Amino acid sequence: MNKKKLSNPEASKKSRGITSFMAMDVAEHAKELQRAGRSIIRFELGEPDFDTPKVVGDAGIRAIREGKTKYTPSLGTMELREEVCRFFKREYGVKVETERVVIANGSSAALFLTFAALLNKGDEVIMGDPHYACYPNYVSFLDGTPVFVPLFENEGFKLTAAKIKNALTKKTKAVLINSPGNPTGVVLPPEELRRIGGLGVTIVSDEVYHGLSYVGRDRSILEFTDNAFVIGGFSKRFAMTGWRIGYVIAPREYIRAIQKVQQNFQISPGAISQEAGLAALRHGLKDAEKMRKEYAKRRTVMVEGLRRIGFPVKAGPQGAFYVLTSCAFLDGDSKRLAFRILNEAGVAVTPGADFGRLGEGHLRFSYATGVKDIREGLLRLEAFIKKQNVPVKGVLALSRRKG
Repeated sequence: MNKKKLSNPEASKKSRGITSFMAMDVAEHAKELQRAGRSIIRFELGEPDFDTPKVVGDAGIRAIREGKTKYTPSLGTMELREEVCRFFKREYGVKVETERVVIANGSSAALFLTFAALLNKGDEVIMGDPHYACYPNYVSFLDGTPVFVPLFENEGFKLTAAKIKNALTKKTKAVLINSPGNPTGVVLPPEELRRIGGLGVTIVSDEVYHGLSYVGRDRSILEFTDNAFVIGGFSKRFAMTGWRIGYVIAPREYIRAIQKVQQNFQISPGAISQEAGLAALRHGLKDAEKMRKEYAKRRTVMVEGLRRIGFPVKAGPQGAFYVLTSCAFLDGDSKRLAFRILNEAGVAVTPGADFGRLGEGHLRFSYATGVKDIREGLLRLEAFIKKQNVPVKGVLALSRRKG
């Protein structure tokens, strides 16, 4: 059999320009170690360890049995779009028209649809640094230019209107905010959201971690401006990562553009997942609140434990389920350190370098796992640190008891 070589085997320049998602690199290596028989504690991914609420799962099963397995309208089912509108009225007191809601295959797809409709070549999108790892790739892949605003731990990692204003140029097309935030757990206070909304620039607000705040009720950017795209989802609040269902609420002027992108590249969101999302908004909020309360307990165990073993956690998370803290006392190269911790201690963590230039020198710890595993992971980290012969501020006072 003749094997012909490809005439041009090199991947596209655009695909080669995407940075790797280090959290996934760590996760995939962790799974390899687990398959080889290693015990690995998983702090690297923002994936809830809870099962999807039964009422949601039952809705998905029912959808299959009822034959709801066909294409839906490209904008999503009218039932789910209307329910998103009712949800925003209940949660935020904001009236959203159904024609502004587009259902997507996850909040990641919603971000892609948004920037595909929004950006022309060279348009600038302002975002914080540190930031969610994939944000710059969305913008760059769609020919925009990410502009980074430095965020510092001693300032609570907050992206403020004043900092944004200093970064505005004639090329600014949008500002990307994320509250509660990944990787920092920061929650922007309502007065700051009001100032950001008053800047007169389009806001893209990633609100996928709403429902996971510990400092009061969540506030949507739509409470303060209509000149905004809101990205929402079900993965985090309802433990539905594998269902791949989310949405974008957009200004009317962009809906047809978003629809055409969805028609061409996605056709429509998943029919079964939309039925599950509908059940989540109608019947899953009590389950979601139980999960939020459990995350609050885990947050305390993780933050206090990290501090006791020497990590200088200053700005504790106010939302989501992440702690971002300096690791410079161990190694300023966060990727090298993360893989050392994984291979030597059996604990998977995410390198801060995944989250931008100012994320380097930090590690992100996810507490989307049970207290028992958090305690075990901290014990392993303590043993790892002691082997490095570095000064440690405290001694971990955790037992191996169940909890």
